[in-house]
Amino acid sequence: MEMDFRLDKLNEECGVFGVFNNDHHDVAHLTYYGLYALQHRGQESAGIAVNDNGTILYQKDMGLVPEIFNKVVLDHLKGKVAVGHVRYSTTGASLRENAQPMVIKYRNGQMALAHNGNLVNAAEIRNRLEESGTVFQSTIDSEVIVNLISRFRISSNNIEEAIEKMMKEIRGSYALILMTPRKLIGVRDPLGLRPLCIGLLDNSFVLASETCALDAVGAEFVRDVNPGEIVIITEDGLKSIQTEVTEESKVCIFEYVYFARPDSYIDGASVHQARIEAGVRLAKEHPVEADLVIGVPDSGLTAALGYSRQSGIPYGQGLLKNRYVGRTFIQPDQSQRETGVRIKLNAIKSSIEGKRVVMIDDSIVRGTTTRRIVQILKAAGAKEVHMRVSSPPIKFPCYFGIDTPSRQQLVASKHSIEEIRELIGADSLGYLSLEGLLATPVGSKCGFCTACFHGEYPMDVPAEGVKNSCG
Repeated sequence: MEMDFRLDKLNEECGVFGVFNNDHHDVAHLTYYGLYALQHRGQESAGIAVNDNGTILYQKDMGLVPEIFNKVVLDHLKGKVAVGHVRYSTTGASLRENAQPMVIKYRNGQMALAHNGNLVNAAEIRNRLEESGTVFQSTIDSEVIVNLISRFRISSNNIEEAIEKMMKEIRGSYALILMTPRKLIGVRDPLGLRPLCIGLLDNSFVLASETCALDAVGAEFVRDVNPGEIVIITEDGLKSIQTEVTEESKVCIFEYVYFARPDSYIDGASVHQARIEAGVRLAKEHPVEADLVIGVPDSGLTAALGYSRQSGIPYGQGLLKNRYVGRTFIQPDQSQRETGVRIKLNAIKSSIEGKRVVMIDDSIVRGTTTRRIVQILKAAGAKEVHMRVSSPPIKFPCYFGIDTPSRQQLVASKHSIEEIRELIGADSLGYLSLEGLLATPVGSKCGFCTACFHGEYPMDVPAEGVKNSCG
């Protein structure tokens, strides 16, 4: 079993943040706080770039936001405009050269790009560019984007026109923030697969992956960037270019299930309320006689609260997560695996001993960690453990910015629900239906991508195993 809990979870790849200062704000410090609020979207690398009178200064490295930036570094990053990025890599190597923002010099000056998403045709475009002599410095598809923009800029009247041409070439998911010497630009893919929103801080504009980052810097939420929209921010304010959109939006449903922070709003719907509603609907679809409802920290806690409210079964804390086990945790060897799990997550024996427990989590990916947690609860004296999952079974990999295992590694792709129940050792197992899940983002203004449940992708995707890494 993989001992890092991230490896038995779906993982977001990136978070992006940008500021155009029309007041007296310190854009580097604001971006630092914004990235801190988005740290859950990527923990492998981070970076900030600022525009200092047409020259782009930047700092990026491997690690968490507070590991890379301190006051000395931030004080050096002086400018009027800033863009920041946090990254969790998938197939692209976890290397410093893949950290973002990506900063380039080209014919029209300098440009910095932060990208959340995945392109499904990046390899094809990359090969074509390399054949014409383009040299790539990284393994991420974000470099394909900046190369296309720089090429199209030569024959375009402005960078907005170059971006429109680039959007016609690429396919996949992308929420982009670009910085040029005089502009901050946000771009969202035509399906709106990845989120991006606009905020206002005094007279200054902020772009961010989630509204929680706006809250972190004291910015007021203005609106979401629309699917297929380009927003251009200059000293004159904000203007919009709406490119052609031929299909209904398809924001990733897992933003509401797991990825986004509970205090965020995505396309008009509260993430917290969506998770409460998931728990309510889960209790209606899969009731059980029990004494206690608990959530797996942290992803299952809110849905567990909803399940408790609907079922009338008391909500309690049955599992404790060790928040001090980070990326540098020494992984146990084969004989120490159980010890390793208990260091990261352990049962509160006084809460669960002798009780019939309903355990809520957002998903079961490989099933290995879920099995260990069930074992921990039963070893601590739980009479019964009833597993409830606030999403349907995940049977297919994602190609649009979510790190999922291959189909062969997804336990639901090759096992029935009853077989999964036996594998994890639970007394019963129930998944939220797709119909129930789609009803959870109350007030949402968008459609949803649910391809990981049924394999019907919103566009052609590469052969399984061929993924491109986001920025």
